[in-house]
Amino acid sequence: MSDPSSLLFVAATLCLAVFFANWLTRFSWGNSVGTPIFAILICAVLANIGLIPSAMEGHPIYDGVFTYIAPLGIFIALLEVDLKSLKKAGLPLLLLFLLGSLATVIGVLTAWVLVQPADAIGPLAPAVAGMYTGTYIGGSINFNAIALHYKVNEAGSLFAATTVVDNLVGTPWIIATLILPKYLQKLFPREKNKTAVRGEKSLPQESISISSISSLLALALLGMAVSKAVVTWFPQVPEILVLTSLALVLAQFTAVQQLRGKHTLGYFLILLFLAVVGTLCDLGALVEVGDLAFTLILFVTILILVHGLVVFGVGALFKMDWDMIAVASQANIGGTTTALASAESLQRPDLLIPGILVGSLGNAIGTYIGFAVASGLF
Repeated sequence: MSDPSSLLFVAATLCLAVFFANWLTRFSWGNSVGTPIFAILICAVLANIGLIPSAMEGHPIYDGVFTYIAPLGIFIALLEVDLKSLKKAGLPLLLLFLLGSLATVIGVLTAWVLVQPADAIGPLAPAVAGMYTGTYIGGSINFNAIALHYKVNEAGSLFAATTVVDNLVGTPWIIATLILPKYLQKLFPREKNKTAVRGEKSLPQESISISSISSLLALALLGMAVSKAVVTWFPQVPEILVLTSLALVLAQFTAVQQLRGKHTLGYFLILLFLAVVGTLCDLGALVEVGDLAFTLILFVTILILVHGLVVFGVGALFKMDWDMIAVASQANIGGTTTALASAESLQRPDLLIPGILVGSLGNAIGTYIGFAVASGLF
């Protein structure tokens, strides 16, 4: 599917998926689910029935979304951030994130004992455990770094299966972190800070103009260009941190604060990213690897359940904000972009920057912890 008509069809389908995902929230039952979840589910179904390709197969449109659309969405969404909110959300979210990292390690070790994955995976089982440790602390960068070191990528079927299971089990947790705070807040109310409350009330009143759209896109594209240039000069600096820093500086200027449409445009671009995430749930790829798939699914499911129980359990014990717990967990399991998407979906602009920062911290420490777990299990 590389001819122009096919590319355009996939792009149109992603946009239609977002449209219908948003339309479903007009119903009371749909509103409780939310647009991001519907976008993921719709594209997961479309990919598995073969209407659009799976992102596991690789596709220029999906590559474009990961490379350009997601960073654009992050940049534009960050332009609405009030830095004063960092004082209120920064330290608690950091502590929750570190707790989530510890919970991931506990989850990996628990799954290792219960599942005994070495029987199905073979001698590379410790490396796979390290890969899942790294990716559920800081994201796919850590996953691939550990895989390359232990040459798991050279074991074709195993590497493919670990990647598919990562997305197949990790995506439902993205959905869970968007649903759980809403219901837990009803059952066990937690006080939200004033910044969050103001943010929730202001979002529906947002309007968009041509001047605002053109200005926002120009700023975002220039920001991406500058961040990529900086990374070429200083390759040791993570690009997402440069992009975030630029957006933060610009967000403090009155002229940028007056631009309308930041939430709507940024959120739409992030929804496109989540729609592509849905296509990663490729059930067909699992069928090809048989029993190995079952072992990996069981391993990762136990890992994530332990992570979730620890993070939400400790958060509940100390009566912490449910939204903050969800964003911290998503910064672990999904990384910076899904943490930001979680904050956007929960209408918590005060958690955007803290979510990005702890997600970036995960990129920094995830590989080290993943290697420590792998070497300890060998």
